[in-house]
Amino acid sequence: MRTNINFEWISKWIHSVILVFLIGIISWPSSSGAFPIFAQQNYENPREATGRIVCANCHLAKKSVDIEIPQSVLPNTIFEAVVKIPYDTQIKQVLANGKQGGLNVGAVLILPEGFELAPSDRIPPEIKEKIGDIDFQPYSPDKRNILVVGPIPGDKYSEITFPIISPDPASNKQVHFLKYPIYLGGNRGRGQLYPDGSKSNNTVYNASATGEISEIIRKKKSINIKIDTPDGRQVVDVIPIGPELIVAEKEQVKIDQPLTNNPNVGGFGQADAEIVLQDPIRIQGLLVFFASIILAQIFLVLKKKQFEKVQLAEMNF
Repeated sequence: MRTNINFEWISKWIHSVILVFLIGIISWPSSSGAFPIFAQQNYENPREATGRIVCANCHLAKKSVDIEIPQSVLPNTIFEAVVKIPYDTQIKQVLANGKQGGLNVGAVLILPEGFELAPSDRIPPEIKEKIGDIDFQPYSPDKRNILVVGPIPGDKYSEITFPIISPDPASNKQVHFLKYPIYLGGNRGRGQLYPDGSKSNNTVYNASATGEISEIIRKKKSINIKIDTPDGRQVVDVIPIGPELIVAEKEQVKIDQPLTNNPNVGGFGQADAEIVLQDPIRIQGLLVFFASIILAQIFLVLKKKQFEKVQLAEMNF
């Protein structure tokens, strides 16, 4: 008995499965490298009413960041916003799998309304060279003035160049020739908390009860610490692989006493700056004013010389 097999249908089905699998791999963020997405998914606006940027909710340690921008820009022009996230590139951090690795960096840049990421076809070659392989993205479809980047290797991109295009009040009536604030948040290393409030393996773990450590069980992905309390209960604290234990069996501990060291070597910082959207007519008027002053000074000098010659001629006469 011959069975008719539709090889064309099977081939299409296999291709469809492979395509869905590849799309899933590309679109699903990894747990160790998705911290900008945490903010984008959980906060409509990354800057709270108090001025605090939400990245600080997970990256608890405070570190410094810096931003360099022009004092003023003309409408519809490309300029650089240089973000500096300094740290010692020799240090290593605890990764999600508990091993040691290099630090990654990330940043969120909150621009004034109308300012956006510059189109790639308008970015000058010298700025493209500074950008490298960095991929910038808007915070959300309706907040294109807020840009996020990361995670990217910190040893390569401790200085990040954002290519920005300024708005034109002639075409955007919501924009005016004024001084505007720019806000920056930048981090190096992994966070100590996840958005749901649970701890990562990049933070200190404390005892949940007072008592004596009766047993320490080391597993592949965690360490279980059994604490016998004075009232006869047994409490088990589960610590993920990464932090180093600073306690031992038969040791007395108190509630909230650290059981591990603090493995975190990174942190988060905020900075702000101001930029003026300059009216070209004002600059032209200022140049005309300066030119008129220079001409007036020249005429005054020439008039003075002429007067001195006439006075000298009268004296000789």
